[in-house]
Order: sequence, then structure tokens, then C-alpha cells
Amino acid sequence: MGFLCSAAAVSAQNAQGDVSVTIYNNNLALVQDVRQVSLPAGKSRQEFPDVSAQIRPETVTLSGDGFGIVEQNFDYDLLSPAALMEKAVGQSVTLLRTNPATGAETRERATVLAVNGGVVLRIGERIEVLRDDGLPVRVIFDSIPPNLRARPTLSVSVDTQAAGARPLTLSYLTPGLGWKSDYVALFDEKAGKLDVQGWITLTNNTGTTFSNAKALLVAGSVGAIQRSPTYSRGNSARPRGNTAGTESGGGEQLGDLHVYPIADRTTIANAQTKQVSFLDASGVPARKGYEFRNGWLNTADEPVSAASILKFSNARAAGIGEALPAGTVRVYMRDSRGQAQFIGESDIPHTPGGSQLAIRTGDAFDVKVQPVLVKREEITVATWNSYTSWRVTYRDGKTEQSVNTALYSTPDRFWRNQMKYVVTNARPVPVTVDVIQSGLGRWWWWRDLRVGEESIPGVQDSADERRWEVPVPANGKVELTATFITPW
Repeated sequence: MGFLCSAAAVSAQNAQGDVSVTIYNNNLALVQDVRQVSLPAGKSRQEFPDVSAQIRPETVTLSGDGFGIVEQNFDYDLLSPAALMEKAVGQSVTLLRTNPATGAETRERATVLAVNGGVVLRIGERIEVLRDDGLPVRVIFDSIPPNLRARPTLSVSVDTQAAGARPLTLSYLTPGLGWKSDYVALFDEKAGKLDVQGWITLTNNTGTTFSNAKALLVAGSVGAIQRSPTYSRGNSARPRGNTAGTESGGGEQLGDLHVYPIADRTTIANAQTKQVSFLDASGVPARKGYEFRNGWLNTADEPVSAASILKFSNARAAGIGEALPAGTVRVYMRDSRGQAQFIGESDIPHTPGGSQLAIRTGDAFDVKVQPVLVKREEITVATWNSYTSWRVTYRDGKTEQSVNTALYSTPDRFWRNQMKYVVTNARPVPVTVDVIQSGLGRWWWWRDLRVGEESIPGVQDSADERRWEVPVPANGKVELTATFITPW
């Protein structure tokens, strides 16, 4: 089934003027379009085609000299075969049928009765359903309904003091334009160096192409009213080692947001994905580490792979010196033949300059940890009181002593929990594994935990986690033991 219209085709030429697009992280963009418009004196209706099909009409502003705005409308009902047929309900159309055997054409006038899951027609005295089965039938419409637009169009009624051409600036917010950053990192483990390339990926799903536009990308969270429900995705704990830096980057800022201008004008076509490079750094110092995190009193029946962690900095001294917008870091290493091979990926948040980053690239094949609860036994109050509470020392030098913040009476039962962590290394080089026991600040109302014995001195990183740096020789094994004294 085909559709024809006897009206002249609308010009495909883009009606936009000098376009600037500011694109934010949260599927939002500010479009500013300066067009030269000839206004007659008095009241007139001006049409601005080629705006975003997802325009937020309440955000539209039209600025210029010598006129006032009376009314504005957004005509979002776009011309399409389905819309054309829906608007023809109650109207007459012409059916053009072609005989497949002879090629002869016949024409009939028909009235469109309904378009509900199919097209219902009255042809003379009979009612017929227009089938969409590939037979050579075309529908010819007499005209285009006035409220259907070939392109998304904003119409504005203005009252002009004096006739003449002048620049008008049309500004509005629209969803459907977005960007994200991606990083490609080539890691040389022997040299302890990292080469990093950053790419901006632009996407346009507004229904409109923005031609030869100035593009500005803004990284950060801009305040916006939530217009649709969102659902958080559970994320596993980030590896240790991520600390916020204090260096000011060399890039442009907009309030508390970071701005990344695209150097040259670019056309952002509808339904297009475009990539632009924004970072190229080589020789960044980097090192690989290992981390294993265990839940409270968890016992594994067999060894579990430690996480492989890549650590580096975006400080100036490290060779980057830029704030990094949130994105995905994909890490590659060269194999024995010199080919770059993918070894893992991880996301990073918006990261200020001078930060330390630790990203998880995957699970280690040859470095494993097996946690085992050796013994759990009840102890007396006197034994509990013989142990000292843990103390946390933070990076700024502040300390925190564990205390009972219970809103309830002090318990009269306490426990000694003996844990063993068997760390094995099948690599031909020594490694250091950060073994982290979490779940120590299990209850918010009781955070008083005491560490009895430990075979390697540990560090209390927080009320909930204690960490040991376990050195393991090449092709070797180390057993870490620790005893926790708890009121639960």
C-alpha cells in the first residue's frame, strides 16, 4: 500500500541559522539558533521549522529588537503516512489500484471512516478495509492537512513596531541530545606506563539535524526537575585507591561545571553517533595491584580470584593534568606478539585534576584468596574488656575511636571470631594483595569492634573495613590470620 499527495514537496533545505548547542550529561541540551527574519509591521505569524522534535516549549525564548511576542505554538504533529491517514478521517481520498496481470490502473473515490488498527473505507455503497498486504494499491490525498508539518516547527505570533529584517535568537531546552566520554588505555606493565586517549561520543535522537553547529559539552550534574522515573543500578564496591584531587585543570569552567568545547563546527545529524577526540596522553605512570574484599564471616569452599586493579593519576606531573568527565575506561595490553589485547573495562566518576584513580579491570587468573572462618566462640565480658577498640586514622590525620553508640542496653554476650585468608600467587613475580574484611561496622547503632590477634598489622580504613597488605612471593602462598572480638 502506498501514499501519494498532490501538494508540492516541502524543501529539504535546513532552515536553521547560526546554531550553537550546549550539551549536558543528563540527556539535556540548550539550543541557540540565530536566524535572519524579515518582519512586517504589526501582527504576524512567524514560523521556525527545524527545531528539535522533543523541544520543551515552556523553555522557548525569542529575542531581538523592535517586536513583542503575542503567542507561540509548537507544531509537533509531523507529516507521516500514518498521520496523514489519521487526519483524513471523514475526508475523501482516491484509491489507485493496479492489476498485477495487465498493469491496468483503476481509480475510485473513497471516504475514510476510521483508522483504528487498520483503515476502514466507504466506497460507494460498500464498506472495505484497506489491506496492507503488498498489493499494488495507493492512496492519493487531495492536500496536506494544515496542522501537519514536514519538519518540527515552532510558530510565534509577534507584534512588530517597524518592518524590516533583523536577527532573531531562538533558544530552548531539549532532551534527546547527549554525550558520554570513553577512554582507551594501553598499559605497559613492565615499564609501568599508560597511554590514554579520551573520546567524546555525541548522540542525537531529537528528530532534527543541527547543521554546522558550535558544540559545547558540559560535564557535571546540572539541576533539573525529574520528568520520568529512574531506577538505580546496583554497583559493586569501587576498588580502594580513588581519592579526589585538588588541582585546577587547564580547561574552561561554567560555574561548578567543566566545559569541553569542540574546536570546529560540526553537523550533528539526527539518529547519528559521532566521536570526537578530547584527550591524548602518553607515558602516564601506572601500576597494577590486586584486591580481595570479603563479607562478614564469609567462608569460601575454594579459592576466589582477586580483583586486578590498575592505579594511576590524572595530575599534571603524571602527564594528564585535566579533569576527566565520567565515562568508561577500556584497558589494553600488548601480548607477546606485540598486539594490543583487551583486558577489561571499568567506569570512573567525574574526576577533578590531581586525583588518584583505581579501576578494576577484571579478575586475576593466577592470584587467589580463600577466606575461612576457623572458629567462632562465645567469650565473657571480662575477656571483651581486655581488648582495645579499633582506631581509624584518616588521610587528613584525624582519628576515630570505635565506641558503643547503642540506643539499647549493653549486650551481655560477646564473640571471638577467628578468620584465615589463604593467599596464593601462581605468577613468576611477587605480588602484593590488599585483603579487605568488610562488615565490621555491621550495625549503625553498635560500631564497637575489637581486633585481637593478626599475623600482619592491618589498617582500619573505616568503621566497616580493615585492610592488610599481604606480600606474596613468586609462585608462593601466604596465610593471613586475624581475630575479631564482636558483640554480635
